[in-house]
Amino acid sequence: MRRFFTSESVTEGHPDKVCDSISDAILDALLAQDANTRAAVECCAAYNTLMIAGEVTSKAQVDYAAIAREVIRRIGYYAGDFAYDKCKILVLVHAQSPDIALGVDRSLENKAGGEDADLIGAGDQGMMFGYACRETEELMPLPIVLAHKLAKRLADLRKQKLVDYLRPDGKTQVTVEYEGRTPVRVDTVVISAQHNTKVSHAEIERDMKELVVREVIPAELLDENTKYFINPTGRFEIGGPEGDSGLTGRKIVVDTYGGRCAHGGGAFSGKDPTKVDRSAAYMARYICKNIVCSGLADEMELQVAYAIGVANPVSVFVDTFGTGKLPDDEIAEIVKREFDLRPAAIIATLGLRRPIYAGTAAYGHFGREQFPWERCDRIAALRRYLPAMH
Repeated sequence: MRRFFTSESVTEGHPDKVCDSISDAILDALLAQDANTRAAVECCAAYNTLMIAGEVTSKAQVDYAAIAREVIRRIGYYAGDFAYDKCKILVLVHAQSPDIALGVDRSLENKAGGEDADLIGAGDQGMMFGYACRETEELMPLPIVLAHKLAKRLADLRKQKLVDYLRPDGKTQVTVEYEGRTPVRVDTVVISAQHNTKVSHAEIERDMKELVVREVIPAELLDENTKYFINPTGRFEIGGPEGDSGLTGRKIVVDTYGGRCAHGGGAFSGKDPTKVDRSAAYMARYICKNIVCSGLADEMELQVAYAIGVANPVSVFVDTFGTGKLPDDEIAEIVKREFDLRPAAIIATLGLRRPIYAGTAAYGHFGREQFPWERCDRIAALRRYLPAMH
């Protein structure tokens, strides 16, 4: 059976990613001074104005506007009304609600006489998902891996001045054709690249195929029937917040698995690790990757759900899509036995009270080895559960 699946990515200059990058840069600055920072920092950018809002409870002292301007400069907005040294910045940040802090500071279990590991309660209710598959060496779905690499290549071309007309904003999209569950070819590539007023569409189209697509996508996945849509509107001169508003947390599917599996709906950027929207999603990826690496399944989706102020998850659900060496309910029991899913334990296991988040803001939170949730260090323990081969 042949089927098609599509995923998209965006560059760091996309207005939503500008906001994600600022939120995570602020979080890192806070954590660098105070590892116990509580933060949920969100940004909104439109035309010539950036608003920084949210909750911060921290001993750290940081200049929010200065951090934002440096991020905007680093991304590449030097000119126009949203230039780093020209845009207006409004800061509206307050302390964490005391009603929320009641459950985060001391969980329901801890109040009932539980152990120290029960101390932190989940910062909110909700469900988080993790995923891993054997489709790529990153143990990620191929469409999102290729879309991210195309977007990163666009940014690298601009920053390395290999072409002189590219501007920071950009989007990519890849459609992969599958035979069963195996990717066999790339069917469609879409690239929208912001550019200056002097370059022709023909030059952009030629360069995007030669310097982006063919540098990223393996030749064996491209054929004479692969379709290309390069700047399909014909022009993309106005980009970034001047062209469209940006908002922290709006690209949640880009951030995760490209739509390949379910998503709980919570965003990541700007949130400290007591927010299980972020930390439990990272832990779920860590678990799925280790399960797949161990050979217990070739593909796995994991859902973990929490109640605000409660340390232990209210449910753990596993789907291996028929690839598990054991029934899914048995693998779920293994997950609960081998991995501590209480927020304090997740933070300790993955070392999340550190300034490691700015690098997550663009090109995906998963499938990049520099992050601790990408470690495969539980394989030996999990292989004990493999059924004996006769």
